[in-house]
Amino acid sequence: MIAIDLGSNTIRAVKYDCATNEKLDEFERIIKTADRLVETGGITDEAIERIIEGVLDIKKRFGEDKIKAVATEALRSAKNKEYVLEKIKQQTGVEFEIISAYEEAQYTAIAVESCLGKCGYENERFFLVDIGGGSTELILKNKDNVISESYKLGIVTFTQKYKTPDAIKLAVKKQTKVFKDFIDLVFSTYKKPKIFAASSGTPTSIAALKKGMNYHTYDPEKVNGTVVTLDDLDYWGEKLMKMEMKKREELVGIGRGDLIITGIYIFREIFKLTKYKECVVCDDGVREGVAVSECRMENG
Repeated sequence: MIAIDLGSNTIRAVKYDCATNEKLDEFERIIKTADRLVETGGITDEAIERIIEGVLDIKKRFGEDKIKAVATEALRSAKNKEYVLEKIKQQTGVEFEIISAYEEAQYTAIAVESCLGKCGYENERFFLVDIGGGSTELILKNKDNVISESYKLGIVTFTQKYKTPDAIKLAVKKQTKVFKDFIDLVFSTYKKPKIFAASSGTPTSIAALKKGMNYHTYDPEKVNGTVVTLDDLDYWGEKLMKMEMKKREELVGIGRGDLIITGIYIFREIFKLTKYKECVVCDDGVREGVAVSECRMENG
C-alpha cells in the first residue's frame, strides 16, 4: 500500500508491503504547502500546482496500489481547504483526508515507537516532538496511551511572519513558553520518560549533518536512532547562520535554508523546557504511522 503525508512544508510518501511489514520505497519533496498562508489565509494556486505535481510523481514512481493520503496543519488552517482537496482529486484521482492534530500525533507516535524499537531503545514510554511547517506537536507516549498537544507554531508560518533571524528568535522564545504547561502536566502526571525523541525535518537535518550527510546524500536508515544534543543544535545553528544561503541549501535542501534556523530555535527551547540532555532522532513520521496502521487493519 501507499501512504502519503501532505505537510505544511513537504510531501512525503512510502510504499509499504503489509504482508512482510517492510518499507519498499519512499518519496519526499519540499513543496511549501503553507507558503503565504499567514498572509492570504489559504493555499495559493502555485502551492496547489506543486502538490499536484508531487502526487502525480508519487503515483508514477510507486505504480498502482491502494492509497491512503492524509493532510495536516496547512490544510486544517486553510480557508480554501475544500477547493484544494477537490482540485487535487480532479487532477490526480487521490482523495486526501484532513486529519486532526490528535490523529497526526497518534500516527507519529506509532512510527517513532517502531523506529525506537528497531534501534534498540526502550519504546513503551517516550516524550516526542514533531516540529512541522505549520504546527509543533508535543506528544507523550505512555504504553497504550498517547497524550498530545498541538501548537500553531511551525517553521514556515513563523519564518514568513517574523522575517529576520533576530525577530524569529525573540518570537520563538516568547511563544514557546506555552509549551511549559503541557510539559509540566504530563511529566508530573505520568512521570518523565527516560527517552526524548524527535521526528520531522529539523531534527533529521541536524542528525544527518552530524553524521556527515547532506540533503543529496541523506539516508533515513542512518538517521534513525541518531542522538543529538543541545550542543549539536548550537554548533550547527551557528555554522549554518554564517553560511551563504546557497551553501546552506546544499546541506539542508532548497527552500529549507531559512526554515532550518527557525526549527533549531524551536528545538532548542523544547530542550531547555524539558531539561533533557539528549534526543533520539527518527526519520519515520506520519507517513510510516499511516502505513503501519492501514496494514494492521488489513491484516486483522
